[in-house]
Amino acid sequence: MREAISAKGAPAAVGNYSQAVKVGNMLYLSGQICLNAATGQFERDSVASQTRRIMENLKAVVEGAGATMDDVVRCRAFLSDMKHFPEFDRVYGQYFTDPYPARMTVACAGIYDNLDVEMDMIVQLPS
Repeated sequence: MREAISAKGAPAAVGNYSQAVKVGNMLYLSGQICLNAATGQFERDSVASQTRRIMENLKAVVEGAGATMDDVVRCRAFLSDMKHFPEFDRVYGQYFTDPYPARMTVACAGIYDNLDVEMDMIVQLPS
């Protein structure tokens, strides 16, 4: 059985999707961009600021489902250009401890509103 999960600390879903979907003890988070839920503004000054806002958005959904960032098992990161990887990775790494989640990072064209970063996650919820 699927259950939609949403958290006030992350931007509301605007469209035909949920912030996250819980299936059993797994949580599948939708892609997040650098939209600040409190201000309604993008935090797009740098790749670091975009990544930090995205991680905070994802963290809000993870914690809203009763988990922590230590429960994240997989992340996917989409960058507008792989030249942004070092700046992205410095911020990303501040949110996890060893053992780190599995991750896929790719460069892609067409992130919403010409942003540089988008991410999603999969989380194993605590029993």
